[in-house]
Amino acid sequence: MKTPLWIPSEERKRNANITRFMRHVNEAFSLAITDYAQLYRWSVDNIPAFWATFWDYAGIRALRPYDLVVDDLHKLPGAKWFVGARLNFAENLLRFRDDGAALVFKGENGGSRTITYKALYHEVSRLARSLRDTGVSPGDRVVGYLPNLIETVIAMLATTAIGATWASCATDIGPDAALNRLGQVEPKLMFAVDGYFHKGRLFDTRANAAHVARNIPSLKRVVVVSYAMDGTDVGAIRDAAPYDDFLARDAAALEFTQLPFDHPVYIMFSSGTTGKPKCIVQGTGVLLNHIKEHWLHTDLKRDDRMMYITTCSWMMWNWLVSGLATGATLYLYDGNPNYPDAGAMWELIQDEKISIFGCSATYLNYLNSRGLSPGRDYDLASLKEISQTGSALSAEGFEYVYRSIKKDLHFNSISGGTDINGCFACGNPISPVYAGELQGPALAMKVNAYDESGNPVRDRRGELVCEAPAPSMPLSFWNDPQGKKYRSAYFDFFPHRNVWRHGDYIEMHSDTGGITFGGRSDSTLKPAGVRIGTAEIYAVVERMDGVADSLAIGQNWQGDQRVLLFIKVNDNVALTEELINLIRKEIREKASPRHVPALILEAPDIPYTFNMKKVESAVANIVNRQAVTNRNALINPQSLDYFETILPQLQK
Repeated sequence: MKTPLWIPSEERKRNANITRFMRHVNEAFSLAITDYAQLYRWSVDNIPAFWATFWDYAGIRALRPYDLVVDDLHKLPGAKWFVGARLNFAENLLRFRDDGAALVFKGENGGSRTITYKALYHEVSRLARSLRDTGVSPGDRVVGYLPNLIETVIAMLATTAIGATWASCATDIGPDAALNRLGQVEPKLMFAVDGYFHKGRLFDTRANAAHVARNIPSLKRVVVVSYAMDGTDVGAIRDAAPYDDFLARDAAALEFTQLPFDHPVYIMFSSGTTGKPKCIVQGTGVLLNHIKEHWLHTDLKRDDRMMYITTCSWMMWNWLVSGLATGATLYLYDGNPNYPDAGAMWELIQDEKISIFGCSATYLNYLNSRGLSPGRDYDLASLKEISQTGSALSAEGFEYVYRSIKKDLHFNSISGGTDINGCFACGNPISPVYAGELQGPALAMKVNAYDESGNPVRDRRGELVCEAPAPSMPLSFWNDPQGKKYRSAYFDFFPHRNVWRHGDYIEMHSDTGGITFGGRSDSTLKPAGVRIGTAEIYAVVERMDGVADSLAIGQNWQGDQRVLLFIKVNDNVALTEELINLIRKEIREKASPRHVPALILEAPDIPYTFNMKKVESAVANIVNRQAVTNRNALINPQSLDYFETILPQLQK
């Protein structure tokens, strides 16, 4: 019998948004739902009824109501949602227009700024007018090459308010990587910035913006936000204007362009580790799904203060900004979360009384590996929830949160992806939390685990699939008129089953209803033909003292494959023969003898994408003498230099 790490109090359950929603469903459908499992089962057995009910419950603003919730639940891909509705994405995020704090910006250099909901609406109105006057029309693309600033949110809202489509990437992405993303969608206008701060250093990015602008022929205008530099010098950027000069001096009431539900709102970018990033086109279904995840899964309320460590390259930025629909106060942090030290975020949580804090598994593993105890060193009385995503977190990582951060909080581990700009699995505030398990599938997401033959499995590892369409699934891929790339990415893996295959290994637990994520299924190792998931190795190694990070890959070797494990050690720790032997012993005992690597080597750094996912494929390509197709997809491409250097050693 598993022992939960956390059980919500009766008061917590009674006051939860999801409890009120259950009462609403019970009254509307004469049901007697009493817990999450029952609500989930009803939501996937009655998908159109769930989304129709939630549309009304969330108070979605639409000029024209929908005629049909979904045209065909058997159509994967291609189901059309809320047919006939006319609405605007930004209008639903700007429903509050009072003096409550909407956005609070905090920079690692000490910069701080707050904007109210009333002022936010006014600023969006001014910028929307400027965009219209510049000739931006519905369907045009507007892009951001920006840090996580208040102006970034204003630019997105103004863009979507007039029916244009928004895409963005963070300024810490190099100019060629930014061009690989933003250039593909042929934008009419780009927002850029003069610079940013990272680890106490100032980076002037005007030359980067100039390079990107120079190589996108479709651009008519570049608007440059002044953040890191003095003055309004836009450098050598073509067709550029300072943000303050571009902004209309005043604006009447904002006219929101009313559009079909499937009008493109966002273009998101895949990690790009196997070539140019795929451009994923998403509609207003993202809005509806985000509000569901905020209200019902995150328990976000008007008086909450929510912050996520993210940049506008990651879908968690889009997810965070949708919190405006709740009227909560959202914190935008720009900079290194561990600068000037690892207490930076916890001091912010303490001083600003943050109630919901979001981070990656990598961040929590970093704290744990250094033996840090934020709960001991800071006043975290305001903190009611930690949301974690980015990659799978081990059971020990869950235990660390409750041991060293706070015993009484909702640890809401979530998993989904850029692809759906949301979650397939996540938490809820009325169910227990078990070590290493997401609390369950997200409402109305018909999640299952399949074996290699496409048969559902429980209590053992399988492929994550979704057996029914959802409103936040992509409308299409950019420049994929026949849908071949889109279908190949998600729907061709199980050709005899009409399902979305996501590319993650999961285990669905019969006893708790929870889900353990085992890493990407395309990261499978096959020594002696036996399939091994890299996440099973990481779960053992990254809880060990002295280990900061790790990466496992398969090397083609003497007609078979052998497993190589690279270890990044903590400061002042050496990868001694003693530590190597201990790693082998732990893997053998806690995973299996087949998981034990043939070689264990020290690496100075582990490559990651901008979405904070480990990049095994690039290292595997180097080791197996194949081309690395897109270094620009990495946040730290220099990390690959080491693996190229040791290649001769690995061939012996």
